[in-house]
Amino acid sequence: MSVVKSIEVVLPQDAVYLAGSNIDGQVVLTLNSTLVDPVVKVELVGRGYVEWNEEIGETRDYSRDVICNNKADYVHKTKTFPIKDNWLPSTFSSKIGHISYFVQALCMGREHILAKKKLYLLVQGISEFRQRNLSEGHLEREERNQLQHFVLAPSQPTPVHGNPVSVEAEKKVSYNCCSRGWVSLHVQMSKNTFVPGEKVTFTSEIRNHTGKYIKTVVFALYAHVQYEGFTPSAERRRRADSSELLRQMANARIPAFNSTTVVSAFNLPLVLSVSSGSQENEIMRSSYELVVTIHLPWSLSTVKARLPIIITSTREDKANRPQADEFDI
Repeated sequence: MSVVKSIEVVLPQDAVYLAGSNIDGQVVLTLNSTLVDPVVKVELVGRGYVEWNEEIGETRDYSRDVICNNKADYVHKTKTFPIKDNWLPSTFSSKIGHISYFVQALCMGREHILAKKKLYLLVQGISEFRQRNLSEGHLEREERNQLQHFVLAPSQPTPVHGNPVSVEAEKKVSYNCCSRGWVSLHVQMSKNTFVPGEKVTFTSEIRNHTGKYIKTVVFALYAHVQYEGFTPSAERRRRADSSELLRQMANARIPAFNSTTVVSAFNLPLVLSVSSGSQENEIMRSSYELVVTIHLPWSLSTVKARLPIIITSTREDKANRPQADEFDI
């Protein structure tokens, strides 16, 4: 029978940690008998890895392919985790790569590990804008914290501003053999920069200059990721991939030779990779796009408007200073 009956890591359920914040939890160790000079160690580990296969090239043998891969170690420390410039990428997972973080508790005897427990974390990375604020605005925050020491009100998220976005698309269509017309789509947003979990609202103005009925408008949010890897001979390779994060359908019901305006909204996921900045040694870079589509089945065509979306993170963490036995990610 093992001396250690169980070891558990207790953290807030479904918590999302912003890079630079503290992890506060407990390690619960249950023993079957007395353990002499035990050592309980807690680690925070963050790693990223990408891998894919691709053909060698036009002038080479297409019957063989080459494996491209890349990896990154973001953090692997015990108790205190000072990260340069306080930058970490977001938790991420796809068929090609992943970035994951976990807290691991170990109970060790004099010669070997008696028990261990691993618990994965959701980490929301910060943007390059937030990174500069952390380094350049440190003294200003210190003064502000002192002045507001007795203000018993919850801190509010830093507002995120962005430029208004307006995109137009138009398509001339044929229907009923000889009839011709056009459908136009105008999509606008008050800003184009958002933080994870924020509500995104936009307006679609549709003009139906045909004799047909338009029933629905579909909008979808896409993530475009560029992965960077190396072949066994150290040749740099890149691969692009896209995935649909969410899709919704709005009932437009636009009669012939008529127009309408549709206001749509959706909430972003709580954890998203921030839009790519200038960080060095990134194994993947992300960008986002909102696509609004009008399907015209009677003409076998569609009208699409594409709007770039910038994902950043400027939310202030609740605890700016790590305490004595807390994790600072």
